[in-house]
Amino acid sequence: MMRKKQYVWFVVLMLFFSGNARADIYMYIDRDGVVNFSNAPTSSDYKLYIKERPRKTALRYSSNRYDDEIERAHQVHGVDFSLIKAVIKVESGFNPKAVSKKGAKGLMQIMPMNYASLSIKDPFNPEQNIMGGTYYLKQLLKRYDYKLPLVLAAYNAGPGAVDRYRTIPPFKETQDYVRKVMNTYSLYKNS
Repeated sequence: MMRKKQYVWFVVLMLFFSGNARADIYMYIDRDGVVNFSNAPTSSDYKLYIKERPRKTALRYSSNRYDDEIERAHQVHGVDFSLIKAVIKVESGFNPKAVSKKGAKGLMQIMPMNYASLSIKDPFNPEQNIMGGTYYLKQLLKRYDYKLPLVLAAYNAGPGAVDRYRTIPPFKETQDYVRKVMNTYSLYKNS
């Protein structure tokens, strides 16, 4: 009897954790006491046993879709193409409709208080967002003497935090952000 229960739980767990089993699981105990499981019940004797939770599907956005806009921003502002692209990858994953918990919007995650100074009327317009975000990167590059880790820290945490600490602020989010962008920048630069 114990062996039978172990087998039943093994089957249940396999169905539940299987990458291919993406459906509700039904159970039926027949007249001989045998427990039957199915994701496609063949009779009304089966009762719902495990309800599948709907999976959120992560939308994937093309990393090359905005290359023309990035190239234009590079030409206008003189900021490295690969750097702009790395910031977009880390900030929004190339999702032009991205909105952060703090309210930053678009590909380069621009905060609403910065729209006017960056000539952004529609933060979800890829061209405006990339042009404005690149202009901001250019300002930060000049302010921090092209010291990229400080530039990225200021892009993430704000120039005030970088000025206060005179280095990358001791915020885990900012430190992780700088590392991610630097790694992504290196990948794009060397590809």
